[in-house]
Amino acid sequence: MRIAIFTETFLPKIDGIVTRLRHTVEHLQRAGDRVLVVAPEGGITEYKGAKVHGVSGFPLPLYPELKLAVPLPTLRPVLEDFAPDLIHVVNPAVLGLGGLYYAKALKLPLVASYHTHLPQYLHHYGLGMLEEVLWGLLRSAHNQAQLNLCTSTAMVQELTAHGIERVDLWQRGVDTEMFGPHLASTKMRSRLSRDCPDAPLLLYIGRLSAEKEIEQIRPILTRIPNARLALVGDGPHRQALEEHFAGTPTHFVGYLQGLELASAFASADAFIFPSRTETLGLVLLEAMAAGCPVVAARKGGIVDIVQDGVNGYLFDPDDPEGAIRATEQLLDRRQEREILRQNARQEAERWGWAAATEQLRQYYQTILANSVMPSVA
Repeated sequence: MRIAIFTETFLPKIDGIVTRLRHTVEHLQRAGDRVLVVAPEGGITEYKGAKVHGVSGFPLPLYPELKLAVPLPTLRPVLEDFAPDLIHVVNPAVLGLGGLYYAKALKLPLVASYHTHLPQYLHHYGLGMLEEVLWGLLRSAHNQAQLNLCTSTAMVQELTAHGIERVDLWQRGVDTEMFGPHLASTKMRSRLSRDCPDAPLLLYIGRLSAEKEIEQIRPILTRIPNARLALVGDGPHRQALEEHFAGTPTHFVGYLQGLELASAFASADAFIFPSRTETLGLVLLEAMAAGCPVVAARKGGIVDIVQDGVNGYLFDPDDPEGAIRATEQLLDRRQEREILRQNARQEAERWGWAAATEQLRQYYQTILANSVMPSVA
């Protein structure tokens, strides 16, 4: 198969969507498929044998890490030269609209996937009144596709409830070779805790953005005064978070990658994840693969991954004491914590990227076998 993937975000940006796409492209190429990635310009022109076609763009005002790349007519000869069998649009927004257009213009089957819960994000940027408008735009875009994929059962249900059709589940995946408990180290623990390796070490890894609700971790530090917090990652909310956590034992680590990132997961006592806007929460699977116990909000796609009291702890994000109690329980019960670590790793081992990509290939093949394209409007 020849697959053209339109995505609003790709390397060198680092986030859960890019992680999924990296592994998907790699495994598609390994299976003998050919992939063209159409993404905002980022300096790379090839990844694992797949051509990356960069489109110029400008930073999103509320989120400068993201670029709005506007599809131009020059895309058509690129696509015609590649001759895709199918177009897959990841989070149709701006550049993704080009994917919708060219699927229709070139009479190609279309798959769309939903990875970012934008309607919920609006509330964290003072734009909650636009939620229904955004759902209408999402319906208009997604209902042009022969198949709409979500990465959790909660999102399948939510998209279906908002009138999006032909929705199915794209199973989760995690790199269980990269992330593992054996990478725990005193050196990394000292680095994350700023030379307090014997103190309880709490960890957050991900975007530093308003919708992640990272501020909710501070009351845990207040209740457990000897604990240390490491925030790994960066984003538009970093300065506000630095002010919010001023005077607390919080270390803003910045980005980590590769084995350093895997070691950070494995070296912490608890991974704290207060976000309630997750379509999946891939970073939770990475923590679990590393054997790091998870304390997470009981919302969205998270409940597909974390079983409360079995491989982590869930809390009600509307209960101001919920995350505190769950973290105290985790830290106080050493024997139970070790069982959680083992169970978390076992859960992660069920979800390799090869299986997730093979499922996607089956979706593609079914659509190609059965697709009847509508006439061009």
